[in-house]
Amino acid sequence: MITQAHRFHGRNSLRFVYRRGQTIRTGVVSLKYIRNQREEKYRVAVVVSRKVSKSAVVRNRIRRRVYEIVRKEATYIGAAYDLVFFVYDESVATVSHAQLEQAIIGSLERAKVLNRSERAIVENKETLT
Repeated sequence: MITQAHRFHGRNSLRFVYRRGQTIRTGVVSLKYIRNQREEKYRVAVVVSRKVSKSAVVRNRIRRRVYEIVRKEATYIGAAYDLVFFVYDESVATVSHAQLEQAIIGSLERAKVLNRSERAIVENKETLT
């Protein structure tokens, strides 16, 4: 799970991202992001509407899965960004981890939030060992 320091606190923070952020849309997940000059760390929120699933258990499972993928990629996030992921489909709860990871990392890379050069170096080291 992602630490408390990397989560949004209060609605006004989210409102700023909603109004001024840029959007990247994939099939089932959308990312709204903006560079935050006031913070030193990135912050993440995952929004799963009741329209996606009536069950709170399913909505929370979706949130946990997205948070975990972002937590794994946290070392590659270059600067302080505010990231809000919107989930549009209940299938995110049952889709394979690899597919969901590909969608989330792909949207982060398209937003140029992830530092690719560091990521490539680490992946090359892992394949050599």
